[in-house]
Amino acid sequence: MYHPTTRVLAVLELLQSHYRLTGGEIARRLEVSERTARRYVEMLQDLGIPIEGERGRYGAYRLRPGYRLPPLVLTNEEALAVTLGLLISRRMGLIIAAPAIESVLAKLNRVLPEGVREQVRAIQETLAISVAPSDTPPQSRTIMDFSRAASESRRIWIRYASSEAESEREVDPYGLVYHAGRWYAVGWCHLRRDLRVFRLDRVLETELREESFEPPEGFDVQDFLTRSLATIPGTWEVEVALELEVERARRLIAPTLALLEETDEGVVMRLYVSDLDWMARYLVGLGCRFRVLKPPELLSALAVLADNIRALAEDRQGERS
Repeated sequence: MYHPTTRVLAVLELLQSHYRLTGGEIARRLEVSERTARRYVEMLQDLGIPIEGERGRYGAYRLRPGYRLPPLVLTNEEALAVTLGLLISRRMGLIIAAPAIESVLAKLNRVLPEGVREQVRAIQETLAISVAPSDTPPQSRTIMDFSRAASESRRIWIRYASSEAESEREVDPYGLVYHAGRWYAVGWCHLRRDLRVFRLDRVLETELREESFEPPEGFDVQDFLTRSLATIPGTWEVEVALELEVERARRLIAPTLALLEETDEGVVMRLYVSDLDWMARYLVGLGCRFRVLKPPELLSALAVLADNIRALAEDRQGERS
């Protein structure tokens, strides 16, 4: 449980890392009321911290330009949080430059009190993180440029290598998503004049533009990505009606694999695949009754799988007799 002093110091850290913050923004970040956030600011001002307040409906707080805070001091819990974040980032490839992670961990080990340092070192030496690492990490510059463009609603020029060819295009990025070991950006592509998903490991060059854009209100970047990944064209378009409750279907079938729709025929699963033999094995593995709506070739793949299973069962029966 946070002590009030910890929250007051957290306000100071927020103001140090942001040019300006409203009382509402501070309150949301600390999960307190705006009145409490104002009180924390006043406590810092009483301590002589030069925090300037802007009056009016859109007023905000900021540290006086040029003011420098004392060196960073971490509590035990904060040091643990930083260490865990760095270790997970290294494992997942969220931070591309490994030397940067090692440098920060070394600095933590050097400046932390002995007791905290031993706890942090023990975590580094004993913690195993079962998370799939990024198999195709993009350049750090690419992530930073896309993040800045999305945050500032600025257009970005990119040179992009798709599976077909290289192209140059301008993009209005709405946000970034790290999903299943890869970085993606979602935004409006001015070359294709449509919403597009970009794999950041395929971005060869970036350059921020001065042009700005207005992102669509309420747009869900992660939802758009998962739906797009589920409908990437392969060789076969598959539709299967599953005899499952929709809640169970959603637990069994990842949203990135297929789109699920509750209909009069049951839960209909729609997706694109390049291998019908794999699709047949996947359907059997769901452990429920189903009906293939399309393509008819999937029925042939299921028949072959059934023959193989039957032959295997007969071989096993013969070995036991």
